Amino acid sequence: MERRFVSASAAVKRLSAALDKYVAAQEAIALLKDYYGSEVWRKDFADDEAGKLAEGLKRGVLSEDGIWNLLDDCRELNEQLNEAVDRIGK
Repeated sequence: MERRFVSASAAVKRLSAALDKYVAAQEAIALLKDYYGSEVWRKDFADDEAGKLAEGLKRGVLSEDGIWNLLDDCRELNEQLNEAVDRIGK
């Protein structure tokens, strides 16, 4: 029982910290969702394609799959969280 207690306590602490970070990221996720496919994103993408952006600049946000995959991962995670809450509540 002690091992279970220690294991469960550690899992709760890790999940709590991860949830705090995920909740804090929601504003950034919402902004990325609005940005992706917007006129601003299209201009940034076109500028990148035309070589107008600095060579060493990170471009993950301009990849056509990067934000899409992040938003899809968030959707799946939200579904998983809802299912977990339903299972735990029973």
